[in-house]
Parts: sequence; structure tokens; C-alpha cells
Amino acid sequence: MRSRAVPQTDGTYRISGQKVYITYGEHDLADNIVHLVLARTPDAPEGVKGISLFVVPKRLINEDGTLGKRNDVYCASIEHKLGIKASPTAVLLFGDDKGEVGPGAIGQLVGEENRGLEYMFIMMNAARFQVGMQGVAIAERAYQKAAAYAKERVQSRAVEGSAGPVPIIEHPDVRRMLMFMRSQAEAARAVAYFAAAWADIAHYHPDAEKRRQAAATYEHMVPIVKGWSTEMSIDVASAGIQVHGGMGYIEETGAAQFYRDARILTIYEGTTAIQANDFVGRKTARDGGAVARALIAQIRQTAAELAGRAEGDLAAIGRRLAAGADAYADVVDYVVAQMKTDIRGVFAGSVPYLKLAGIVHGGWQLARGAAASARALGAGSDDRSFHVAKIATARYFADHVLTAAGGLRDSIVDGATGVLALSADQF
Repeated sequence: MRSRAVPQTDGTYRISGQKVYITYGEHDLADNIVHLVLARTPDAPEGVKGISLFVVPKRLINEDGTLGKRNDVYCASIEHKLGIKASPTAVLLFGDDKGEVGPGAIGQLVGEENRGLEYMFIMMNAARFQVGMQGVAIAERAYQKAAAYAKERVQSRAVEGSAGPVPIIEHPDVRRMLMFMRSQAEAARAVAYFAAAWADIAHYHPDAEKRRQAAATYEHMVPIVKGWSTEMSIDVASAGIQVHGGMGYIEETGAAQFYRDARILTIYEGTTAIQANDFVGRKTARDGGAVARALIAQIRQTAAELAGRAEGDLAAIGRRLAAGADAYADVVDYVVAQMKTDIRGVFAGSVPYLKLAGIVHGGWQLARGAAASARALGAGSDDRSFHVAKIATARYFADHVLTAAGGLRDSIVDGATGVLALSADQF
């Protein structure tokens, strides 16, 4: 943090420094651009406790609301990127004396001095949730495109025999890939909606204690929504290219763009490892696993209800979900117990833990959806195809994705030795 903010007699601050990787930091789509900038005042304490937050517009605003002078903030360059090429990512310079206001960009303090990082994380947590939703959106788009292509692309005879070539959607492995894509996107979307509901409760419930509990649950879910959903989007976009075959690697189909665009999602607003470290430290160990265990109890309740159902699909989903909940609980116990005695070992498994939590939460929400669809079918719903597909999608996820929870548990609880075995010089 080298950016500086010098207070002025009129209550504003003069900002100087540099910001990198700023999405839409400069563009022609609006008359003005407003930047949030972290900087240090001259007498700020060292470390994160000395960071303040400022609003710095590209153009100042006159008293009558019209656009005023050009502020001293300029784009130094636009990054050349792997994907999201329609989104300009800028390097910004503040205080280079190129504006119409003299040296130093004019900024307004947000809140109090030295509380900038605290304020920034309000935006950051919202942004992390939104990035998770970007992952869901790209995964859904990749799935839709792959499914449409698989229905129209004719190649090879059916494995059981056919008069001639068939659309590739008739081939079992293409079905497997499409179900993988569909179930992952649906699961991640449902997890995000589940988290968003807790955010609403945290803001609007009349009971203060309920608001506190809801906020803790939402905060527990944010790294899952961000970390797991974005990792999922890369896998789904990659599968979409595979469904297209050679045409997926050719730009004209558009399938490759989803893969490139998804790749940044696991990096910005905090890498997957940062989400996972937060999930381990602040969201699990700090409260002794209380929120995680409360959610696991609800997951087990759903699993028990489904396992006792007469319908074969629901019972199978319930059994898989129960095993996933057990794996989740084992890892929570491990994290809480080992955090003080083997912190490196715990953090060696942080990303697999985040993935395990995402898988189990995704399986839980799909299981709840399957139960709701079963009730709708029992009530004679007119939309039979929709509800049958919901149950089938949940069954696929349970059999092919939830089953990974046990292996992830083993790699987390027992796998730190292999992760940390080599010295730095051996790499």
C-alpha cells in the first residue's frame, strides 16, 4: 500500500499512487467513472489498520450537478488478457498532474480514517458473491450451447446399433458430460440462492438474534459461492468444449470463449486459496465449527427424510447425502481440533475442504429440489417433464459428484504429509 492521501483544508484529500487490474477503470460507456481507492494518510499507523477509503471521480461534480473539471486520475494502460476481452482492465495513475485540478486526484473520505479495509470488505463480500453468480451464469450458458450442439451434430451409429449416424446426444458419454454440466450449474445456482436468502434474513428479520445468526450463516456461505462456483464454471466450460469435439476448439462455435472467460473468476476478488483460507480460519475455526455443524445438522435431517422414502431415486439421493454430510462433519472436526497444533497441515487441505463443502451443499439443495418435485408429481403437476428432470439431475449429482466427498475428506484429514513433504529447493 503505497498510495497516499494528503488532507486538504477544504476537507478533501489529494490522492497519489497507482491501481492495477481495475475492471472498467477506463471506458467510453459513461460520462463519468467513480473509483473507490485505498490509500494511507500521512500519519496513518502501519499495516492494515492504517488504510483509508476514498471516492475519486474521473470528473468532479459541480454544485449544480453538472460534470466539472477532469480529475488527476488517468489510465496508463489496458491489460492484454486470456479472456473477458470485452471488459477493459486498466492500470490507473493518480496524482500525475495531468488533470485540470493540479497535482493529486481529489478524493472524498468514506467514513472514518484508517477503517478503509473494513469498509472495502462490505463491497468485497458483495463482489465475491456476484463473481460466484458469474460462474453460475457462464456454466449455464456453456451447458445450453453444448446441449443444443449435441442435439444437432450427427456422428457415428448408436452403440446398441442403428440404421445410420445419430445425433451425438444419443451417445452415453455425451449424456454423461451434459448431465455433469447441467447438475453442476443447477447445484451452484441453488447454493447461491440459499445463501442469498440468509442475507435477506440478516437484513430484514425483526429479531436481532435471528439477524445475527443469519448473517453468520451467509458469511459462512460466501466463500463457497465464490470459490466452488467459479472452480465449477471452469470444469463445466471445459466439458462444453469436449462435447463440441474439435469444433469446440475452433473460435466460430463460441464454446472456447466460455472457458477463457471463466478462467479469471477463480482469481479476482480473491483467489480460490484465499476463499478457502477464509473458510478454514474465519468461517470454521473461529467459532469452533458452530455454523458449519448447524448446517450439517440440517443436511442430515434432509438426508434422513429422503433415505426413508419409497421412491428409489429419493432414497438413493438421501443415502449419498448422508455420506457427504458425514465427510463434511469429519473435516470440520479435524479443522477445529488441529488448527492450533498443525496449522500448516490444516491449510494444506483448505481448497479441498472448500470443494467438499460446495459439493455437499450443492447435493443438499438439489436433494431438497428433488423432494419438492416429488411432492409436485404426487399432487398431479401439469409440468411433469420439469419435475422428472429435477429428480434425475439430483440423482446424477448424488451418484457422480457427491460421491467425491469421502475421497476429499481422506485427502484433507490424511493428505497434508504429501503436500508438505518436499522442501522448497526440491521443486
